[in-house]
Amino acid sequence: MKTTKNFIGTYASPILMFFLGAMLSMQSCKTDKKQVSESEEANSKVIEIVSEKMDFQMVDTIPSGWNTFRYINKSPQTHFFLVDKYPPGKTSEDAEKVIGPIFDAGMKLINEGKMDEAMEAFGQLPEWFGEVVFLGGTGLLSPGVSGETTLYLEPGNYILECYVKMSNGIFHTSMGMTKDLVVSEQKSGNQELKANINLSVSSSNGIFTKDSIVGGLQTFAVHFVDQIVHENFVGHDINLVKLSEDASMEELENWMNWATPTGLMEPAPEGLTFLGGVNDMPAGRTGFFTVQLDPGKYVLISEVPNPTAKGLLRTFEIKE
Repeated sequence: MKTTKNFIGTYASPILMFFLGAMLSMQSCKTDKKQVSESEEANSKVIEIVSEKMDFQMVDTIPSGWNTFRYINKSPQTHFFLVDKYPPGKTSEDAEKVIGPIFDAGMKLINEGKMDEAMEAFGQLPEWFGEVVFLGGTGLLSPGVSGETTLYLEPGNYILECYVKMSNGIFHTSMGMTKDLVVSEQKSGNQELKANINLSVSSSNGIFTKDSIVGGLQTFAVHFVDQIVHENFVGHDINLVKLSEDASMEELENWMNWATPTGLMEPAPEGLTFLGGVNDMPAGRTGFFTVQLDPGKYVLISEVPNPTAKGLLRTFEIKE
C-alpha cells in the first residue's frame, strides 16, 4: 500500500499527503468486538474479521509477526481493510475529530467540481499526518465473499479502515468503519507462507509473474518492487476480480479510480466479483493472499487511474 512516512518531505505536498490518508483516516470508530476465544485463535492461527454493517468485528489485540487475516464480508456492501500506522499517541479518535471534518469538506468540493477549493481545504491537514504509513490489508471483497491475506506486523498500535464510498458519496470511514488494533510483543509463531504464484508489482513494470496461474486453491505472494503516488494520490495494490460474461472492463477500470465522482462508489458495476488481494504496502514488502480459483475469467488490477496503460491490469482464464 502507499507508504506515506515522511510523505510531505518525499512528495513535497501536504495536499497529496491528505488524499492518501484522509480517505484512510477520517474515522468514526464504532466497531463491535467479535467474541473469539484465545484458544480458538491459537488453534487456528488465523485472525478472523467479520463485517456485517460498517464494522470490523474482531479481537482487539493480536500477536506480532506473520498473521493470516480471514476477512468475512457478511454486509451488503463491497469492503476491504487497510492497516494504517499512525504516529505515536495518535488514534482513530484523532482521525475522527481532526481529519474527518477536513476530509468531508474537501470531498464535498471535489464532488461539486471545485478542485481549487478542495485543495485549499486539504491544505489544512495537520503536519503529523505525513508520518502515516500503510502496511497492507485485503483487496476488495464483494458482499458475501471471504478472503485470506497474510501480513507481517511489528508490535505497535494500528488502525484498520475501509474507504469504499456509499451510494451518496460518503466514505465508509465516515460511517464508522475503523478499528484500533494493538499488535503485542508476543510472537505469533507463524512462518512466512510458501506461495504457488509470485507476483511482482511496480510503477515501471506493472503486474508481472513468471509463474503459471492454474485452478484450485492458490497462494499468491505479492512483492512490492516499488511504491509511488499515482495521479489519484494513492499507491498501487493488488485486487483479484472474477468476471462474468457481461462484465465491462471499461467500467471496472473507471470504478477503481476513487478520485472520480463515481469511483469506488456502491454499488460496484455488474458482473464483477471481488475476491480480495493485498492492499498498499511500502516498497520492498511482501504480502500473501490465498484464494480458490474456479473456472472462469479473472483480472488482477491496481486501484489507480488507467491501469491498463501502466501494466497494472492483467487478465487470465482458468479452463474447465
